[in-house]
Amino acid sequence: MKGRILVVDDNPANLKLACDVLESDGFEAIRAVDAEQALGMISRSPPDLILMDIALPGMDGLTLARKLKGGDETRGIPIVALTAFAMKGDCQKALEAGCDGYITKPIDTRRLSTQVEELLVRKAI
Repeated sequence: MKGRILVVDDNPANLKLACDVLESDGFEAIRAVDAEQALGMISRSPPDLILMDIALPGMDGLTLARKLKGGDETRGIPIVALTAFAMKGDCQKALEAGCDGYITKPIDTRRLSTQVEELLVRKAI
């Protein structure tokens, strides 16, 4: 197994696609549909990396990223923002919230696993 990846997305099709791609490339993909569910999963068993939609119901992805980066046990987990809102300044907002990367939707299924691997390598260094 290449790593445990938590995918947080409230859109079932996007969640399934990202997880299917990661699993086919040897990752363990775990799923959460909102920030609250993600927090519970992270507290029980922290993942190696989080792929997170920005537009989540309830607590949004940027708020969750800030919360995780502010916690002693969770600040080292790389977070990659996933968003369909690729507006000017969105990448900067994600990085300022503590995200370590930014991927626009629709995700490029040919590049997703490589992008995740690169972030895991950076974390290890």
